[in-house]
Amino acid sequence: MRILVIVIGAAALSLLAAYFWIVNMPGETGRRPMGSQPVDSADLQRHVHALAVSIGERHAGKLQQLNQTADYIVKQFEHTGLTVSNQAYTAYGTQFRNVVAKLNGETDNILVVGAHYDSVPGSPAANDNASGVAALLELAALNANQRFHRTVHFVAFANEELPHSGTDAMGSVTYVGRAKQNGENIIAMISLETIGYYTDEPNSQNYPAPLAWLYPDRGNFVAFIGNLRSRQLVRTAIASFRSHAAIASEGIAAPNLLRDVSRSDHASFWQHGYPAIMVTDTAPFRYPYYHTSQDTPDKIDFTRLTQVTAGLNHVIRDLATRRF
Repeated sequence: MRILVIVIGAAALSLLAAYFWIVNMPGETGRRPMGSQPVDSADLQRHVHALAVSIGERHAGKLQQLNQTADYIVKQFEHTGLTVSNQAYTAYGTQFRNVVAKLNGETDNILVVGAHYDSVPGSPAANDNASGVAALLELAALNANQRFHRTVHFVAFANEELPHSGTDAMGSVTYVGRAKQNGENIIAMISLETIGYYTDEPNSQNYPAPLAWLYPDRGNFVAFIGNLRSRQLVRTAIASFRSHAAIASEGIAAPNLLRDVSRSDHASFWQHGYPAIMVTDTAPFRYPYYHTSQDTPDKIDFTRLTQVTAGLNHVIRDLATRRF
């Protein structure tokens, strides 16, 4: 009996330690009052409409639309005055490109903020991932005239979606591989992945097992997700976000064995040992129109997308200026 008590006690302590190491995050979520926002909601709507309506599907099977999207992003980046380049690469005998806007800092330590601009076939992809691209463009515009300690790269990646995901055809694989080859010191990466859908309905949020016991059942928060090696980045980023943002947020630093934590471009950075996180509305665990023809702009909560973008603006400024 005594041995059983010891075993149960050890298991309980292990679970408690795992909770504080993986799930527990600094700061209070969703407690900041709604103040004036530096983010222009109309600009976010304009970008989402341009990608999901004016262009529509954008993938390797519709290469003209994919290139049209890249051209749109180049134009928006150039309008901010940032240094813009096309990073071309070849996959399947076809040329693709990432679009990179550089904000030079006092050092060559690099913060990467990225979002993929392709869609799955059959979807206009307003949320996945025109919402992320819209935030990326707005964040670049907000910070174009700043001078930070660290250099910031705003990057729009090609080919994140299936069938490219997890292969060398991903734009993020090319970007981070070249960065590693060139000896670039990437200190952090943030992937903006499907960040526009929120609901206050009970039981609207799902999770991979066993996380449902640890997080809210309503899909009204934005999630900060990393692996164990990126735990400090997750904690620093969400602490900064919570100190400024009105919208609720949750965080996790989980083992790579939990497959769903690696479902975006940030995982390409993990492969080379760089700390990286995904910021997301959790996509298929909440969004009923995920990867369908119904992923249209009317499904986007632009009020909350604006709040998320404003909070991320503070995160970027903190990461670009202070030690962590």
